Amino acid sequence: MRRGQNGKYETVEQCGCEGRQKESVVADLEGTLTRSKSSFPYFMLVALEAGSLFRAVILLIASPFAWFLHHIISEDAAIRMLTMVAMAGLRVKDIEAVSRAVLPKFYGEDIHPETWRVFSGCGARGRCVVTASPRIMVEFFCKHHLGADTVLGSELHVTPSGHATGLLRWPGALVGASKRLAVKNHFGDAQPGIGLGDRSSDLPFLALCKEAYIVPKKQVQQVPMQELFNPVVFHDGRLVQRPTQLVALLTLLWFPVGVLLALVRLWVCLLAPLDYVPLFYKLLGIKLTVKGEIPDNIERGSRKRAKGVLFVCCHRTVLDPVFLSVALGTRVTAVTYSVSRLTELLSPIPTVRLTRNRERDAASIKKLLEHGNLVICPEGTTCREPVLLRFSALFAELTDQIVPVAVLPRMTMFYGNTVRGYKAFDLFFFIMNPVPHYEITFLRQLPADRTHISGGVSSLEVANSIQKMLADTLGFQCTSYTRRDKYRILTGGDGSVKQQQQQINSERKAAA
Repeated sequence: MRRGQNGKYETVEQCGCEGRQKESVVADLEGTLTRSKSSFPYFMLVALEAGSLFRAVILLIASPFAWFLHHIISEDAAIRMLTMVAMAGLRVKDIEAVSRAVLPKFYGEDIHPETWRVFSGCGARGRCVVTASPRIMVEFFCKHHLGADTVLGSELHVTPSGHATGLLRWPGALVGASKRLAVKNHFGDAQPGIGLGDRSSDLPFLALCKEAYIVPKKQVQQVPMQELFNPVVFHDGRLVQRPTQLVALLTLLWFPVGVLLALVRLWVCLLAPLDYVPLFYKLLGIKLTVKGEIPDNIERGSRKRAKGVLFVCCHRTVLDPVFLSVALGTRVTAVTYSVSRLTELLSPIPTVRLTRNRERDAASIKKLLEHGNLVICPEGTTCREPVLLRFSALFAELTDQIVPVAVLPRMTMFYGNTVRGYKAFDLFFFIMNPVPHYEITFLRQLPADRTHISGGVSSLEVANSIQKMLADTLGFQCTSYTRRDKYRILTGGDGSVKQQQQQINSERKAAA
């Protein structure tokens, strides 16, 4: 055992990690691998994203009782209570979907640098994570993003119909002696090399290890996402911030106010003349920042649209074309591959749905360009990460009047796009933010000699060059990911998550 002069375990900072490639390591998750000791935010995310707003409210009300159980009665009782409230009655496949698409982003932003230094420095086939949280919540993140070989966690009891009962299978929550037993059963007669923990209930399993270290409670900087085994690139969920008790309380209190405010904002901006919309934005707390030079052939303040200008922008939310029109001072027709009926009904600008039939869509766009300006988002779907998906090259074959536009929405409470949720509500969630902010940057119109029609440049090169221009403007990364790749990663459709995450990781290293 590695103990200091006072008989206590040494801190993780004193653990050397060189030459540990063949060593095994077993580490606790909350408070050890992560900086935060609390598992409440992750139960809240499951309750809200896999359950409902009502379940989230009940969990928040129950959180003081869980805190009391954890600190006065037992950690096991607190975990059992959180599990019951957050998961009872939910479909297991919904919990798994949240653990794959929502939780990794928040776990990944909270990794402890010293623990990660030791954990990642040990052998890839001997990394073990042990946690009191239900294994179903943490296994995907630990294996795919931390490179863990094994995850030992509390086991959820599931009905034959695939629903969680909210109960934990024997021996209950993995704390204290039960955590030691799980580690002992996994390693058998072999002795784990390094043990990492942060609390008294971790001491029993630490006693099994050749070396053991404690992670002290102090403020440290998080590990940059790019340094994880696989960085979290695509993620889902409505909440922007990790829902600690305070953040969850403020979010739930704001929710009814946000709904009412969103309805007012939507109603006023739909009925107001376009010339006055920027003024109402300011009055209603919506911030719009316009940068760059608007093309000379666009008449601001007029509903008359000049012919043939195609605005090509990255796709962050369904409101991209709306804010673009407000920035221009004239309505621009939006062409899109998919849009909900509700969004289409409430849209203050003309919206044309494409069919994904290349010839038919090309004919439709050409016809629309003969009558006015268009805006298209060639990524094919919204994206909230600082990356750009692969651009479709179709638009480059139809006109040489192309103006790239970089759009960047800033949200503090709710995301205005989703994969798993109801996309019809994307519009409302964005304008439910206390101060929704859109930044529109107009880039210079593409020179004729760099277009497909006038310059003879291949349409793919035109699309790639515009993608790079937008990425450079926003500080984002160009990728070869498509809309389908994003959905596969978030839904686990083809089981290739690890391979695709490694692809974007290698692309980042190559770019650096």
